[in-house]
Amino acid sequence: MATSRLDVGKAGTTEVSFVCQRCSQPLKLHHSFNTLDQALLTELAAPLVSKSETDSEDTVDWVPATATQKTHAAPPDDGVISRKHVPPVRLPSTESGNGFTLLGESEPGNAENLSHRLKVTSHLFDIMSGQSDVDHPLCEECTDTLLDQLDQQLKITEDECKDYRDFLDTIGSSQEEVDEASLDEEVKQLKAEESALLQQLDSIETEHAQITDQLHKEKDESKRLDEEEEKYYKEYNEYKRQLLEFEDSQRSVDNQLKYAQAQLDKLKKTNVFNATFHIWHSGHFGTINNFRLGRLPSVPVEWNEINAAWGQTVLLLNALANKMNLKFERYRLVPYGNYSYVESLTDKSKELPLYGSGGIRFFWDKGFDQAMVAFLDCLQQFKEEVEKGDTGFCLPYKMDKGKIEDSGSGQSYSVKIQFNSEEQWTKALKFMLTNLKWGLAWVSSQFANK
Repeated sequence: MATSRLDVGKAGTTEVSFVCQRCSQPLKLHHSFNTLDQALLTELAAPLVSKSETDSEDTVDWVPATATQKTHAAPPDDGVISRKHVPPVRLPSTESGNGFTLLGESEPGNAENLSHRLKVTSHLFDIMSGQSDVDHPLCEECTDTLLDQLDQQLKITEDECKDYRDFLDTIGSSQEEVDEASLDEEVKQLKAEESALLQQLDSIETEHAQITDQLHKEKDESKRLDEEEEKYYKEYNEYKRQLLEFEDSQRSVDNQLKYAQAQLDKLKKTNVFNATFHIWHSGHFGTINNFRLGRLPSVPVEWNEINAAWGQTVLLLNALANKMNLKFERYRLVPYGNYSYVESLTDKSKELPLYGSGGIRFFWDKGFDQAMVAFLDCLQQFKEEVEKGDTGFCLPYKMDKGKIEDSGSGQSYSVKIQFNSEEQWTKALKFMLTNLKWGLAWVSSQFANK
């Protein structure tokens, strides 16, 4: 179906152009289209080929061209041009009443003449489109492309016709006389060969049946073996799982054993006395397990802390004596926490408390001082027992009758709190803890592996 377009110039002139049915580019028609009459249209409307020939022909595929198309020439007027697209028109005859109205300033006569020429041209293109498989009109480049394709198709068809003619000529020139006797003999040979082949086919079919039966048996045997294999792998996987569990259990036991052995080795190397009783110092105070032993006017330590420190000190000396199987003379240490005391062996009813509560009444009570002197006497007995087995053992501070002598300055400090300053009493207790720490170190070195 032809598609036309109206171009109306600024001066009022109107031009009608058609577009290519392939590339949709505007077309400029040849001037001969202006002189078409009814006779020429009737001649052009006649079919180019018969219906049977048209149906037998192959359809030519057309590929749209992408090159630059022939465009409609611009009007000579340089003014602004308005364009209006007119839909394609297919007319059954030139006398049809269908048409369209042209817009512009053209005269009525010219508009009627232009409309008539447009109808005739559109009808011509419709006739051409109906006579072939190609829609018209086409631009020059699309027409050239279509002609090239048609030429290629024609060349292929001519080559095929030539091959057919050559084959017919060859058949016509090679006809020879037929020897019927030789043909009969050849037929007999072919029949004999056919009979032999049929016998061979029967034997092959029999063999095929036997092989088929054997194949069925082998398939049954293969199925049985597959079932046994599956059963075997199930049992194998179960045993493998049990083995892995046993190996995991064994590794777990081995790791536990290694851990226990490491802990045992660590415990063997651990000194119980050093781990249980930590003797150190904090400024002017001697400490045992972070409990300060003593007090100063500037640092009034609570008596509960002092009592706890004495309880730890009594427990340590009593443990060292038990380790050496030492029985103290004159006194017996009784570790009792914050209320530890020293029991006199000469007077069983006499208990010397190693704890205090402060106050004026406490300072006039001699029991606490006597208990500290008794403890120092027990420490002296421990020293003498150690020196019996190790003549080289010597404590850093000398002890004698409730006093401790500083070997550096030669000054002695009493462990009694009555008639004594808190500074000297605290220093005497610090020296006492130092001697006790030396005794602890000696026992640890002597009984480390026992």
